[in-house]
Amino acid sequence: MFPRVLEAEWLDELPAADARALRSRADLRRVNWTMGNARLIAAPLKSVLPAQGSLRIADLGAGDGCLTLSVARRLHRPDVRLTLVDRAPVVHGVTVNAFAALRWRANLAAADVFQFLSQPGAMFDAIVVNLFLHHFDPERLARLLALIARRTRIFVACEPRRSQFALLGSRFLWALGCNDVTRHDAVVSVRAGFCADELSRLWPSRGWRVEEKRAGPFSHVFVAKRNAL
Repeated sequence: MFPRVLEAEWLDELPAADARALRSRADLRRVNWTMGNARLIAAPLKSVLPAQGSLRIADLGAGDGCLTLSVARRLHRPDVRLTLVDRAPVVHGVTVNAFAALRWRANLAAADVFQFLSQPGAMFDAIVVNLFLHHFDPERLARLLALIARRTRIFVACEPRRSQFALLGSRFLWALGCNDVTRHDAVVSVRAGFCADELSRLWPSRGWRVEEKRAGPFSHVFVAKRNAL
């Protein structure tokens, strides 16, 4: 397996209102659907979270919030307080209203994830990330995972699978009509993605049960549950 390589992604550097950025975020919604990421995140949450009572969930690096909305629809679970965390959130009012229709109260937190997780606050029942952890080098990633472990009971991450097959697939996103930003960032994401037990080795081991696995040809899933669950 080739080593992880981190490179800048174009979408992160474009203004939120840039036409190419808007198109790329639309592309990502199709890519997430193709990879089945909402299903991969929702399944472990549904198996662990209680069916009744209020819940607190945080999505780190939430972007436009559409992936989490797809997760919410799969959970069929009302009375959730959702915090969407992103340095520059681009969540549309229509998306917030869609959460409200599911009886999810969505709040936006425009913050760096390290600052957000370092602030005093209540525990979250779940923290989720989608295509986010691969942006961090090993040192910052270990620090981020340690902060997440202090603030949640279950953590679910869906990331790019780092493999030759996934890399090959990332070069064919033109077939989905993806623009140049998405096509560039897809290759970069796969090169920075994960395989084997790379996330498990960085996660605090005491008091947790972890599962890390390939999910389909393109996704890599990591789930950590507190032993008390």
